[in-house]
Amino acid sequence: MSISAIRPFRLLAAAVALTVAAAGCSRAGGSDDTAAASTDKGPATELRLGYFPNVTHAAALVGLGNGLFTKELGSTKLVPTKFNAGPEAVGALLGGSLDASFIGSGPAINAYAKSNGEAVRLIAGTTSGGAQLVVKPTITKPEDLIGKTVVTPQLGNTQDVSLKKWLAEKNLTGKVKVTNLENAQTLDAFKKGDVDAAWLPEPWSSRLVLDAGAKVLLDEASLWPDGKFPTTVLIVRTQFLKEHPETVKALLSGLVAAIDFSTANTADAKTVVNDQLKAATGKALKPAVIDRAFEHIQITADPIASTFPQLAKDQVTAGIAKEAPAVAGFADLGPLNEVLGKAGKPTVDAAGLDAK
Repeated sequence: MSISAIRPFRLLAAAVALTVAAAGCSRAGGSDDTAAASTDKGPATELRLGYFPNVTHAAALVGLGNGLFTKELGSTKLVPTKFNAGPEAVGALLGGSLDASFIGSGPAINAYAKSNGEAVRLIAGTTSGGAQLVVKPTITKPEDLIGKTVVTPQLGNTQDVSLKKWLAEKNLTGKVKVTNLENAQTLDAFKKGDVDAAWLPEPWSSRLVLDAGAKVLLDEASLWPDGKFPTTVLIVRTQFLKEHPETVKALLSGLVAAIDFSTANTADAKTVVNDQLKAATGKALKPAVIDRAFEHIQITADPIASTFPQLAKDQVTAGIAKEAPAVAGFADLGPLNEVLGKAGKPTVDAAGLDAK
């Protein structure tokens, strides 16, 4: 074959090779797209949502009471489940019997840590503030708690960590008996004189003050910059988020609507929350109690992500964990910020919590 014939042949071979390579790349890209698409299974058949019958879960209660979650979820059936404290909800999430939950910051971190950063993601905040250490009137300073019994809602829950960290900083670890009771039992025990103090979320701190004669020794807000700390956040199972992203956005749209309603119509929000508390516990709060409880909370979609590294360290100080749980990669605020952006609202900052 002549040189003049070889050159066209080589050019043709090169062209064929490039075409094959391009086709291969196209197939690879298509395969990736298919894999990504297969992860998204569309709207979920149902959404199993955890919440607590506390005023610190006001946005959740308004979303449930006003049908705002149901409205946004459309054909997805909402299955709400009541919990008393975070560790119970964590067990349900990690066990796969719950898809998402409003929950305290401490148990939220624990759920992430226990699953080696795999099982859950932080997708929104709901409440800042609303936790106090209330005591018998005779207790006027931290040292007066020595030899006394102090109650928190559950071992390892948000208030339990906060109390034990505070006791450690006051050099009172081991000098104060810390026990755990359900909130309603704490109220009864305080009235009977069986306990001397309690670190509780709203409305239970207000109930002890107004219904049982307790006084506030410490408002947890005083321990945080600008008085802001995440009392309640919203987390979701990572698998559910991947498989049903539109359902998660619908839930977040309902949450934003609930927050808007609560901040624009505080009196009406109190009524809705009180109705939901009555349905959940069998008893509504006195107007003075719910008024006081609302005074101590800020309802917000911002999870205040910048506080989570410190919250993780607090578990060590509190003696709950031997080392601070890793929180890098915990947050996925993309869906929330998309919802906020579409509504013309400011987005929230992940403060680096979205990167490992």
